[in-house]
Amino acid sequence: MKKHLLSCLAAALFIAGCATTKTTTSSANQEQHRPQLHFTPPANWMNDPNGMVFYKGEYHLFYQHNPGGTTWGPMHWGHAISKDMLHWEHLPIALYPDELGTIFSGSAVVDVNNTSGLGTTENPPMVAIFTYHNEKLEKAGRNDYQTQGLAYSLDNGRTWKKYEQNPVLKNPGIRDYRDPKVSWNDKTQQWVMTLAVLDHIEFYSSPNLKEWKKLSEFGKSYGGHGGVWECPDLFPLTVNGQQKWVLLVSINPGGPNGGSATQYFVGDFNGQSFTSDNPPQTTLWVDHGKDNYAGVTWSNIPASDGRRLFLGWMSNWQYANEVPTVAWRSAMTLPRELTLRQTKEGLRLLSQPVKELQKLRTKAISLKAQEVQGTLDLSSRYKLNLPLLELDLNLDVSQAQEITLKFSNTKGEQLNLGYSVKQEELFIDRTQAGKIAFKDNFPGRHVAPIKLENGKLRLHLILDFTSVEVFANGGQKVMTEIFFPNENFTQVELVTDGVTKLQDSKAYILQPAF
Repeated sequence: MKKHLLSCLAAALFIAGCATTKTTTSSANQEQHRPQLHFTPPANWMNDPNGMVFYKGEYHLFYQHNPGGTTWGPMHWGHAISKDMLHWEHLPIALYPDELGTIFSGSAVVDVNNTSGLGTTENPPMVAIFTYHNEKLEKAGRNDYQTQGLAYSLDNGRTWKKYEQNPVLKNPGIRDYRDPKVSWNDKTQQWVMTLAVLDHIEFYSSPNLKEWKKLSEFGKSYGGHGGVWECPDLFPLTVNGQQKWVLLVSINPGGPNGGSATQYFVGDFNGQSFTSDNPPQTTLWVDHGKDNYAGVTWSNIPASDGRRLFLGWMSNWQYANEVPTVAWRSAMTLPRELTLRQTKEGLRLLSQPVKELQKLRTKAISLKAQEVQGTLDLSSRYKLNLPLLELDLNLDVSQAQEITLKFSNTKGEQLNLGYSVKQEELFIDRTQAGKIAFKDNFPGRHVAPIKLENGKLRLHLILDFTSVEVFANGGQKVMTEIFFPNENFTQVELVTDGVTKLQDSKAYILQPAF
């Protein structure tokens, strides 16, 4: 949500007549740097995932979209659906700007009991709550240029109608007042809106999604405050038979490795206010990599499934407008399941790739248990096909100083990721991974602190053409980073300083999702 807004009319004309298309293998998907496992828009700009809701067997993904160019501009809601969160069908744009402003981030729910009166009990409405951004008011020096609007659909998200009495929540005179995440609270039998306001979160309640009352605030003295707070999410998780609440808050800048990132809080929500279990000065991160931002979770997941499913935007505001793609910009992370685990430091949020990813595995390869000192060429030894690769490595690094997985190509470009025993940190180094000159803050060696027990390290990672997602020790620490090699990576080596024991490990050859 940055910078100037372009002409909404021009963008609307650009997309007029868009038809439903499916993501299949095509010339568009063969563009240089186009991911083959991750969701990307057919063309032009994309950022935050919005309105993620599951209904009638379909995962809906709406997203911030500029249909008129490959940089951030007048925001619309793009739209796609999937049966499994991996194979996506693109649908026409769902929400367009209007006289109240462009369409910033928000959420969608299924109003099962028709509390809004916008549908029927037989055909409940899908309701989107989003932020209007009024550029005219902003340019006029007003502070109340962001308000919350409502739209609804009675045909499973295919067409949308704006609520005639928008906005449903007016702005009290605050510049950053946005990104509503709405959910139903069983305890109070009310809708709860979690809203990002400047440097904190505000909670609102409503009986019908149309009339909102402020409940409480949280966060002015908690967590990271290196930048504006954005894209919150509030949801319960059960750990050891106890229900706890998790509050996600994206922040830009102020991330652990610079730029944008998503922090989280674990605590309790009584239907009115949120209290954190962690001290105010504690900052916890969903992902320590440079490229996971604005992530939120799907609503309306059936109780028979029971998972809390997450998706993030795979970029960073430091360079998102400059990355070297041509026809489109940005991808989403792989979908992930979030859980809580009790650790020595307290309750912590863990992330794992969703089980559906296993459908993309075409071949499983067992890696022989062995001691490694120096270099083990995994790609040649086990005939691994890159760059679509999943590795699940169990390592004993108690006798090593550092281990590195080096992905490389014939041009001498390489991406290095691994673990420093001395520094007790994961790292991803993309300083030699191809195109890096487009922004001076793109290259770097980025780290995530993690202490091991008895030198045991499990690295579960998924490599796509231009990204890597690393889940360490069951998702205890996660790093997501993008890169842009001039030629696909074809080789992977395990390089160890000292002796590393490779144990019970697997490699999986993956097929493209598109």
